[in-house]
Amino acid sequence: MKLTIIGMSGSYPGPDSPASCYLVEQEHAGGVYRLLLDLGNGALGPLQRHVDLDKVDAVLLSHLHADHCIDLCGYYVVRKYALDAPWPRIPVYGPAGTADRMARAYDLPLDPGMHEEFDFRAFPTGTFSLGPFQIRTTMVEHPVPAYAMRLEAGGRSLVYSGDTGECRALVELADRADLFLCEASSVEGIELPPGLHLTGKQAGEHATSADVGRMVLTHIPPAIDTKQVFREAEETYTGELEVARPGAMYSL
Repeated sequence: MKLTIIGMSGSYPGPDSPASCYLVEQEHAGGVYRLLLDLGNGALGPLQRHVDLDKVDAVLLSHLHADHCIDLCGYYVVRKYALDAPWPRIPVYGPAGTADRMARAYDLPLDPGMHEEFDFRAFPTGTFSLGPFQIRTTMVEHPVPAYAMRLEAGGRSLVYSGDTGECRALVELADRADLFLCEASSVEGIELPPGLHLTGKQAGEHATSADVGRMVLTHIPPAIDTKQVFREAEETYTGELEVARPGAMYSL
């Protein structure tokens, strides 16, 4: 399994990174299956440095805040109006109501909305298959319906937290994951509403409780000191640790 960081900026794009977007690739059926975890503000452009847009096989949206989903609007335009369009529909998983929300975001009638370009599906209960991946989701702590995701393929596992506050369900989902891509949007001393985001310290605590093999900190807003986030996380997690950066690649 290969993970590429497309965007890791929290809440809005920063000067050095788009908002959340992660490309996951795995060999499958004689080729490569490619899916996106989130497609936030500014991500569609740099995504094209790593993959042709017609080669994306699926999109998984953790939740419907703009910094995680809004570039699906641009991707709709590409899939509908490219010179060799229309392209085949691809699955887009997300919370219930994703199709209507994205149609409204682009000022489309709900019927057909983006249904001719995307096969919208609500996250099911339990594990489901997508190409070579076995995927399991769980709802996490956030002001809107939000999901963390566990992807397994080739005997390896990747867990993506999405956006969350402190959450026991996330620890259970991440149990002994090979790589934990975890949000760390704040630092100690900044008072946040409960159930919104994790600090670096809290991210480290979740990783330690889950006994993950490696953690990559992500979703760090431009105004937050990434070095401080890292220092806080390494106080509570002693495993392999780093901060996500656009273009970074990880082989699992």
